[in-house]
Amino acid sequence: MPQYKTVIHWFRRDLRLMDNTALHHAAKEAAQVIPAYVLSDWKSQHGWTGSTRQQFLCGCLDSLSKNLETLSSRLILRCGQADVELERLIHETQAEAVYYNRDYDPYGREMEKKLQEVCNRIGIPCHSYKDRVLHEADEVLTGSGGPYRVYTPYSRNWLGLNKTASLGKLTTLGQAPDPAIKSLPVPTLEHWQLPEATAILPAAGERAARERMKTFIENRTLHAYAQKRNIPAGVTTSRLGQDLRFGLISIRELHERCMAAAALATTPDARTSIETYIKELAWREFYLAILWHYPEVFDEEFAPEFRGMPWPGSDEDFQTWTQGRTGFPIVDAGMRELLATGFVHNRVRMIVSMFLTKDLHCHWRLGESHFMQHLLDGENASNNGGWQWSAGTGADAAPYFRIQNPWTQTKRYDPDGSYIRTWVPELKNVSAERFMDPPKDNRAIAPGYPLPIVDHSTERDRTLAIFAKHRGK
Repeated sequence: MPQYKTVIHWFRRDLRLMDNTALHHAAKEAAQVIPAYVLSDWKSQHGWTGSTRQQFLCGCLDSLSKNLETLSSRLILRCGQADVELERLIHETQAEAVYYNRDYDPYGREMEKKLQEVCNRIGIPCHSYKDRVLHEADEVLTGSGGPYRVYTPYSRNWLGLNKTASLGKLTTLGQAPDPAIKSLPVPTLEHWQLPEATAILPAAGERAARERMKTFIENRTLHAYAQKRNIPAGVTTSRLGQDLRFGLISIRELHERCMAAAALATTPDARTSIETYIKELAWREFYLAILWHYPEVFDEEFAPEFRGMPWPGSDEDFQTWTQGRTGFPIVDAGMRELLATGFVHNRVRMIVSMFLTKDLHCHWRLGESHFMQHLLDGENASNNGGWQWSAGTGADAAPYFRIQNPWTQTKRYDPDGSYIRTWVPELKNVSAERFMDPPKDNRAIAPGYPLPIVDHSTERDRTLAIFAKHRGK
């Protein structure tokens, strides 16, 4: 006998049916589950969303809606503030409980708090679950019970903890929602008053995401991850960032499949690669834990000694960087890839972000915002953590005096120029040797391609002076 007659499942960053913790429990404990998604006015809430990610979201909602129909259910879409719209839906459906998977950034936590207040006022339970991570922030603590500020000891603890098993496939949501319950159509970008996305996006939805996960693991990309993950040319990483960000795949299932692959691996290199990838999953949760324990990182530097430091970069240089016209080929390739696809290889993210902050002296928050406007996998915790790492101001960040040389990075990670030529067509017919070092005699590398806007060595010295002066105050 079900515990409840009717409950609501609030979809958020969990746009899937397979191994969805809150949805699984709702289906198990109720005769009828009302699947709901509330479209927020993200433009006014954050100001950090662009067409790329929102168009992908529209595709994910369309896919979810169709998948729910296969279970004789349907997605109820509403628009507005989540707690207000869910309260209305509770009254309309006479729901006896609400289920959802927890979020960890300040905005998501505030919405959860408001929903809990609504449920308390009405007098119904509000069930929340861990789903987005393998381990929540308060599960991975130091011996004294405090949060970790450095990744390596955090990861050792994280790796040693038992992982929750995946839940498998959902087969029913019980009785179909009443057709009289009003629902908006799946949105288009007009909902956010955004223009059509120009980036070429991967297929949206749970099925496509599961295919990407299968390809990554079974086509051996995972087995060569440690050796190739820093090479930006070709597909050398998982490309699952957007799928984890929208919850199209389960972090538990991904981890289980990686562990199964490790058990079957026949070479030390393959086992090392899988271990390396799993540690990247720990990085993701480390940054989520930092955001949970230190939400102020949204507004200021994590490291107190660098708060209030001047960033004298110009708006003109920032705009040149966003357009991929800096005259540093690997930087320009990364920025153009971002605009064209909504994706940037992780090694190149480090290069372009360190270039903006250390060579152009622009505030890391400018780059953070630009990435959130365009990244398909844009996630507040990882994006903020990555930018503060590159700027030298974050948790377990690169020391401020460690400044990557874009020319050296090119020689090391794109020695034949394959990546650069893909995204900088002006250099398509130029030999790779020409863009491994700064051009000599003030001559452009190729017609139509700009000269470097700064001298790296000069700007490196300037950065060291700025940081040293501020630390000495």
